[in-house]
Amino acid sequence: MDDEEHNEAAARTFLSCATEVARLMDLGNAADVPETRRARHLAHAVRKPLLQRAYLPEEFFAALMAAAVYDPDPSFCRWFAEPAVYAFGRRRVMSALLDYLRTGTDAEQAGAERAWYCAHVPLRAERSPAYAPGGRRDPALDESSDVKDEWREALRRSAR
Repeated sequence: MDDEEHNEAAARTFLSCATEVARLMDLGNAADVPETRRARHLAHAVRKPLLQRAYLPEEFFAALMAAAVYDPDPSFCRWFAEPAVYAFGRRRVMSALLDYLRTGTDAEQAGAERAWYCAHVPLRAERSPAYAPGGRRDPALDESSDVKDEWREALRRSAR
């Protein structure tokens, strides 16, 4: 597969991921937007509503992680990773990215590395209603030092 075919396949995969997140949010598929811009359009459409929710159902987790990993732009994959961190916890998000790094395709591993940076977003009570009243949340959701150690070890092993 040449670079152009690879980029087209990656764009279709990201579009599929963004479409799934939009479907879960009941936002439609933006069929009126040209296909070349549809994935980014959907990503933009879901960003704010995702952060405004105090709770996301379990079915959102895999969809958000896939969208974060397949988003080709390291600046925008945060639009999927950040709501996942708020709703499901930094630990779970980082563990999922570690799984992509260990077992994913080359494209998924590269996407996990891009999204890893976004999983470190600073958590602020005023940014998301996912916090309990009074601006608190269970610290176990975000304890991730062991996952970070595993990440570094997985990177070290892959460099060999």
